Amino acid sequence: MRAALNALTDELKRLRSTGVKSVMVSEESLATLHKVVRARAQGAAAAVGVSEEAAVQGKKNVSAEPSSKTDAAPARYESPPRKFTVKPIAPETTATLPPPPKVVLPAGDKQTRWNALLQLVVDDPVCKAHVRPGKKVVLGVGSLDARIFFCGEAPGAEEEVQGEPFVGPAGQLLTKMIQGMGLKRSDVYIGNIMNWRPQLPLSANGVQIGNRPPSAEEMAYCLPYLKAQIEVVNPEIIVALGSTAVQGLFGSGTFKTLGEIRSQWKLFAEKPVMVTYHPSYILRNPTNRSKRAIWEDLLKVMERASLSISEKQQNFFLDK
Repeated sequence: MRAALNALTDELKRLRSTGVKSVMVSEESLATLHKVVRARAQGAAAAVGVSEEAAVQGKKNVSAEPSSKTDAAPARYESPPRKFTVKPIAPETTATLPPPPKVVLPAGDKQTRWNALLQLVVDDPVCKAHVRPGKKVVLGVGSLDARIFFCGEAPGAEEEVQGEPFVGPAGQLLTKMIQGMGLKRSDVYIGNIMNWRPQLPLSANGVQIGNRPPSAEEMAYCLPYLKAQIEVVNPEIIVALGSTAVQGLFGSGTFKTLGEIRSQWKLFAEKPVMVTYHPSYILRNPTNRSKRAIWEDLLKVMERASLSISEKQQNFFLDK
């Protein structure tokens, strides 16, 4: 937790140096932060004999005076200085969407059908309405003859600029994972359930800070476009990256935590689906243990796809 808070502090400092004066924080995130602060306050209070309320406020309890002149004064819990204006995100982040579109592709070869699908997404009035000026809708990329289809959740800042999924830090890590399987990025197909970046309120300088998971309604609207991509590519295997992608494919009520169903085979659109973590999981937890967890899932994918697995690949990320 300390490492995560330090990373958050560093990021806030970086944003401030670029002129950002406020950040958007969800009510859920605020509640989590309050919980952490209160837990630390309780720990500090228990250690020095002050009340929880006094610890949170950074004040000594009158009953917690030093027992002697040699005793150290009770430690005080001091909240970090507020250097940013925290604006809670309203729960209603999206307007009510119309029913999901019915996607009908023309006859023809794969490229012809994919081109038609791209045009449908680009012309979709709901997709266009949710794309910021100067940004792009995002469809999948890769081989239309791919045997493996990697499915993520939604575009981020880099993706909506380039109009391509997984081009940011998580995407670069995914590319390395694919290479570790003995494949090239161009050998597989990479897509998202969402075709636009889920919106958050803009900062004072007109920039969206951070990302949020897409709502169930947003994913339901875009799901027909994902199904159409699967229909065109016709992969042998789908790899679902992260809990949001899994919720988009199978519904939010199918599991409580991704760990419950991770590394299991599911079925979507008559295709076997391997459930695994999103590459950002490794970015947050860059340990051999987390890397090995995802890699074991990819080994199952390689085995099912009859890809050769060397002893070196078999032993990737094993603790020495």
